[in-house]
Amino acid sequence: MLKKVFLYIMAAVYVVAGIMHFVKPAPYLRMVETYLPAPIAMIYISGVAEILCGIGLMIPQTRRLAAFALILLLIAIFPANIYMAVAHDRWPDVPLWVLYARLPLQLLLIWLANLYTKTSNAFYGERGSKQPIK
Repeated sequence: MLKKVFLYIMAAVYVVAGIMHFVKPAPYLRMVETYLPAPIAMIYISGVAEILCGIGLMIPQTRRLAAFALILLLIAIFPANIYMAVAHDRWPDVPLWVLYARLPLQLLLIWLANLYTKTSNAFYGERGSKQPIK
């Protein structure tokens, strides 16, 4: 039961984070390296992706696909976290250790998303079952 609650919390966090890409795009724009084209489009696309992944995690039939998509998204945006740590002068109000702590945190988020790609774990029915818990 606790793992299912955690699933929905995680999904909700991604939906809210995705919405924030549209409500307050400025912090996300600072994360985009200057040589990349169309930064606002990248922010909006990643926001839509986070929203869709979060919603997908909440639906048993799409949970596994959404988890795989989330892993790909987290890998795709990992360079932004590296950029934040390296170009730390763009975030003078954020302690340097926090910027570097985001790097292993991103790996933890990938690991957590990977839990939902499994069909034979606590997030699904009987061991080996292809049917998720509803």
